[in-house]
Amino acid sequence: MTNTTGSAPENFEAAPHGGFIDAIVEIAGTGEGEAPQTLGNVIDALDDRAFGLLILILTIPCLVPGLPGAQIIAVPIFLLGLQIVFGRNEPWLPGWAMRARLKPEWLTSIAEFANKRLRWTERLSRPRWRFIAHGAGEKILGLIIAVAAVTIMLPITNTIPSLAITVASVGLIQRDGMFMSAGAALALGWITGLGILIFGLITGAGFAATLVAEHAPWLADWFR
Repeated sequence: MTNTTGSAPENFEAAPHGGFIDAIVEIAGTGEGEAPQTLGNVIDALDDRAFGLLILILTIPCLVPGLPGAQIIAVPIFLLGLQIVFGRNEPWLPGWAMRARLKPEWLTSIAEFANKRLRWTERLSRPRWRFIAHGAGEKILGLIIAVAAVTIMLPITNTIPSLAITVASVGLIQRDGMFMSAGAALALGWITGLGILIFGLITGAGFAATLVAEHAPWLADWFR
Protein backbone atom coordinates (compact mmCIF):
# COMPACT_ATOMS: atom_id res chain seq x y z
CA MET A 1 0.00 0.00 0.00
CA THR A 2 1.20 3.52 -0.73
CA ASN A 3 2.63 5.20 2.35
CA THR A 4 0.36 8.11 3.21
CA THR A 5 1.92 9.37 6.41
CA GLY A 6 5.64 8.99 5.97
CA SER A 7 7.73 5.93 6.58
CA ALA A 8 6.50 3.26 8.90
CA PRO A 9 8.90 2.00 11.56
CA GLU A 10 11.73 -0.01 9.98
CA ASN A 11 11.03 -3.00 12.22
CA PHE A 12 7.31 -3.02 11.40
CA GLU A 13 6.39 -5.30 8.51
CA ALA A 14 3.16 -5.24 6.53
CA ALA A 15 0.52 -7.74 7.46
CA PRO A 16 0.89 -10.88 5.37
CA HIS A 17 -1.69 -12.34 3.02
CA GLY A 18 -2.93 -14.89 5.53
CA GLY A 19 -5.78 -15.08 7.97
CA PHE A 20 -7.11 -11.66 8.80
CA ILE A 21 -7.14 -12.41 12.53
CA ASP A 22 -3.41 -13.17 12.36
CA ALA A 23 -2.96 -9.89 10.49
CA ILE A 24 -4.63 -8.00 13.34
CA VAL A 25 -2.48 -9.85 15.89
CA GLU A 26 0.69 -8.93 14.00
CA ILE A 27 -0.37 -5.30 13.63
CA ALA A 28 -0.98 -5.14 17.37
CA GLY A 29 2.55 -6.29 18.02
CA THR A 30 1.57 -9.57 19.67
CA GLY A 31 3.09 -11.48 16.78
CA GLU A 32 6.47 -10.86 15.20
CA GLY A 33 6.05 -7.15 14.57
CA GLU A 34 5.89 -4.27 17.03
CA ALA A 35 2.86 -2.11 17.71
CA PRO A 36 2.72 1.02 15.55
CA GLN A 37 2.43 4.36 17.29
CA THR A 38 -0.19 6.01 15.11
CA LEU A 39 -3.29 5.10 13.13
CA GLY A 40 -1.38 6.19 10.04
CA ASN A 41 1.22 3.49 10.70
CA VAL A 42 -1.57 0.91 10.92
CA ILE A 43 -2.94 2.00 7.53
CA ASP A 44 0.53 1.88 6.00
CA ALA A 45 0.95 -1.68 7.25
CA LEU A 46 -2.27 -3.02 5.72
CA ASP A 47 -2.50 -4.84 2.40
CA ASP A 48 -5.24 -4.69 -0.22
CA ARG A 49 -7.78 -5.71 2.44
CA ALA A 50 -7.16 -2.34 4.10
CA PHE A 51 -10.72 -1.04 4.14
CA GLY A 52 -12.21 -4.15 5.73
CA LEU A 53 -9.35 -4.66 8.19
CA LEU A 54 -9.26 -1.02 9.27
CA ILE A 55 -13.04 -0.87 9.76
CA LEU A 56 -12.86 -4.10 11.77
CA ILE A 57 -10.01 -2.83 13.97
CA LEU A 58 -11.90 0.41 14.67
CA THR A 59 -15.24 -1.32 15.26
CA ILE A 60 -14.16 -3.99 17.76
CA PRO A 61 -13.84 -1.53 20.70
CA CYS A 62 -17.31 -0.15 19.91
CA LEU A 63 -18.84 -3.56 20.67
CA VAL A 64 -18.53 -2.68 24.36
CA PRO A 65 -21.95 -1.33 25.51
CA GLY A 66 -21.84 2.37 26.33
CA LEU A 67 -18.13 2.62 25.50
CA PRO A 68 -16.79 6.12 26.28
CA GLY A 69 -15.29 7.52 23.10
CA ALA A 70 -17.31 5.32 20.72
CA GLN A 71 -18.72 8.49 19.17
CA ILE A 72 -15.21 9.61 18.23
CA ILE A 73 -14.20 6.21 16.85
CA ALA A 74 -17.38 6.19 14.74
CA VAL A 75 -16.18 9.23 12.76
CA PRO A 76 -13.39 7.43 10.86
CA ILE A 77 -15.69 4.41 10.37
CA PHE A 78 -18.23 6.77 8.79
CA LEU A 79 -15.56 8.30 6.53
CA LEU A 80 -14.27 4.89 5.46
CA GLY A 81 -17.80 3.76 4.60
CA LEU A 82 -18.27 6.80 2.36
CA GLN A 83 -14.94 6.14 0.65
CA ILE A 84 -16.13 2.65 -0.26
CA VAL A 85 -19.22 4.26 -1.79
CA PHE A 86 -17.08 6.56 -3.94
CA GLY A 87 -14.71 3.77 -4.95
CA ARG A 88 -11.45 4.89 -3.37
CA ASN A 89 -8.66 2.36 -3.72
CA GLU A 90 -6.91 3.24 -0.45
CA PRO A 91 -8.26 4.50 2.88
CA TRP A 92 -7.93 8.19 3.63
CA LEU A 93 -8.48 9.83 7.00
CA PRO A 94 -7.98 13.42 8.18
CA GLY A 95 -4.57 14.34 9.51
CA TRP A 96 -5.74 14.42 13.12
CA ALA A 97 -6.94 10.82 12.81
CA MET A 98 -3.79 9.64 11.03
CA ARG A 99 -1.64 11.19 13.78
CA ALA A 100 -3.73 9.72 16.60
CA ARG A 101 -1.41 7.76 18.89
CA LEU A 102 -2.63 4.27 19.71
CA LYS A 103 -1.62 2.70 23.00
CA PRO A 104 -0.05 -0.75 22.60
CA GLU A 105 -2.39 -2.02 25.33
CA TRP A 106 -5.39 -0.86 23.30
CA LEU A 107 -4.22 -2.63 20.16
CA THR A 108 -3.31 -5.74 22.13
CA SER A 109 -6.78 -5.92 23.67
CA ILE A 110 -8.32 -5.63 20.19
CA ALA A 111 -6.09 -8.44 18.92
CA GLU A 112 -6.88 -10.66 21.89
CA PHE A 113 -10.62 -10.12 21.41
CA ALA A 114 -10.36 -10.89 17.70
CA ASN A 115 -8.25 -13.98 18.38
CA LYS A 116 -10.61 -15.37 21.01
CA ARG A 117 -14.02 -14.21 19.80
CA LEU A 118 -13.83 -13.77 16.04
CA ARG A 119 -11.92 -16.82 14.83
CA TRP A 120 -15.24 -18.42 13.90
CA THR A 121 -15.88 -15.68 11.35
CA GLU A 122 -12.57 -16.47 9.67
CA ARG A 123 -13.41 -20.19 9.54
CA LEU A 124 -16.91 -19.70 8.14
CA SER A 125 -16.24 -16.89 5.67
CA ARG A 126 -14.82 -17.39 2.19
CA PRO A 127 -15.16 -15.81 -1.26
CA ARG A 128 -18.76 -16.40 -2.42
CA TRP A 129 -21.78 -14.54 -3.75
CA ARG A 130 -19.35 -12.47 -5.79
CA PHE A 131 -22.18 -10.55 -7.43
CA ILE A 132 -22.65 -8.87 -4.03
CA ALA A 133 -19.01 -8.72 -2.95
CA HIS A 134 -17.96 -6.43 -5.81
CA GLY A 135 -19.17 -3.37 -7.65
CA ALA A 136 -22.56 -1.95 -6.73
CA GLY A 137 -23.06 -4.40 -3.86
CA GLU A 138 -19.83 -3.25 -2.22
CA LYS A 139 -20.79 0.41 -2.60
CA ILE A 140 -24.25 -0.17 -1.14
CA LEU A 141 -22.62 -1.88 1.83
CA GLY A 142 -20.29 1.10 2.25
CA LEU A 143 -23.31 3.39 2.47
CA ILE A 144 -24.99 1.12 5.04
CA ILE A 145 -21.78 1.07 7.10
CA ALA A 146 -21.63 4.87 7.02
CA VAL A 147 -25.24 5.23 8.19
CA ALA A 148 -24.75 2.58 10.89
CA ALA A 149 -21.67 4.48 12.07
CA VAL A 150 -23.85 7.57 12.53
CA THR A 151 -26.06 5.62 14.93
CA ILE A 152 -22.96 4.65 16.95
CA MET A 153 -22.53 8.36 17.61
CA LEU A 154 -25.86 8.42 19.48
CA PRO A 155 -25.75 7.88 23.26
CA ILE A 156 -25.66 4.22 24.37
CA THR A 157 -26.55 2.83 20.93
CA ASN A 158 -23.18 1.48 19.85
CA THR A 159 -23.28 -2.30 20.38
CA ILE A 160 -25.80 -3.52 17.77
CA PRO A 161 -24.60 -1.33 14.87
CA SER A 162 -21.00 -2.23 15.78
CA LEU A 163 -21.88 -5.93 15.58
CA ALA A 164 -23.45 -5.34 12.16
CA ILE A 165 -20.38 -3.46 10.93
CA THR A 166 -18.10 -6.19 12.32
CA VAL A 167 -19.91 -8.87 10.30
CA ALA A 168 -19.96 -6.63 7.21
CA SER A 169 -16.25 -5.86 7.50
CA VAL A 170 -15.45 -9.59 7.62
CA GLY A 171 -17.39 -9.87 4.38
CA LEU A 172 -15.32 -7.06 2.85
CA ILE A 173 -12.06 -8.68 3.93
CA GLN A 174 -12.97 -12.15 2.68
CA ARG A 175 -15.00 -11.01 -0.33
CA ASP A 176 -17.88 -12.96 1.15
CA GLY A 177 -21.21 -11.73 -0.15
CA MET A 178 -23.07 -13.80 2.43
CA PHE A 179 -21.34 -12.09 5.36
CA MET A 180 -21.77 -8.72 3.67
CA SER A 181 -25.49 -9.40 3.28
CA ALA A 182 -25.83 -10.55 6.90
CA GLY A 183 -24.08 -7.44 8.19
CA ALA A 184 -26.18 -5.22 5.94
CA ALA A 185 -29.43 -6.92 7.05
CA LEU A 186 -28.56 -6.48 10.73
CA ALA A 187 -27.59 -2.86 10.19
CA LEU A 188 -30.74 -2.07 8.20
CA GLY A 189 -32.90 -3.77 10.83
CA TRP A 190 -31.24 -1.69 13.54
CA ILE A 191 -31.50 1.56 11.56
CA THR A 192 -35.17 0.88 10.77
CA GLY A 193 -36.01 0.01 14.38
CA LEU A 194 -34.18 3.05 15.70
CA GLY A 195 -35.90 5.27 13.15
CA ILE A 196 -39.33 3.93 14.14
CA LEU A 197 -38.51 4.50 17.81
CA ILE A 198 -37.37 8.08 17.23
CA PHE A 199 -40.39 8.78 15.01
CA GLY A 200 -42.68 7.33 17.67
CA LEU A 201 -41.12 9.47 20.38
CA ILE A 202 -41.45 12.61 18.27
CA THR A 203 -45.01 11.97 17.13
CA GLY A 204 -45.98 10.67 20.56
CA ALA A 205 -44.68 13.82 22.19
CA GLY A 206 -46.54 15.94 19.65
CA PHE A 207 -49.76 13.98 20.18
CA ALA A 208 -49.42 14.30 23.95
CA ALA A 209 -48.85 18.04 23.67
CA THR A 210 -51.92 18.44 21.44
CA LEU A 211 -54.04 16.31 23.76
CA VAL A 212 -53.04 18.37 26.79
CA ALA A 213 -53.62 21.67 24.96
CA GLU A 214 -57.12 20.63 23.86
CA HIS A 215 -58.39 18.79 26.92
CA ALA A 216 -56.25 19.82 29.89
CA PRO A 217 -54.75 23.26 29.29
CA TRP A 218 -54.46 23.69 33.05
CA LEU A 219 -51.87 20.88 33.05
CA ALA A 220 -49.69 22.77 30.61
CA ASP A 221 -49.68 25.74 32.97
CA TRP A 222 -47.80 23.63 35.52
CA PHE A 223 -44.77 23.51 33.21
CA ARG A 224 -44.67 27.21 32.40
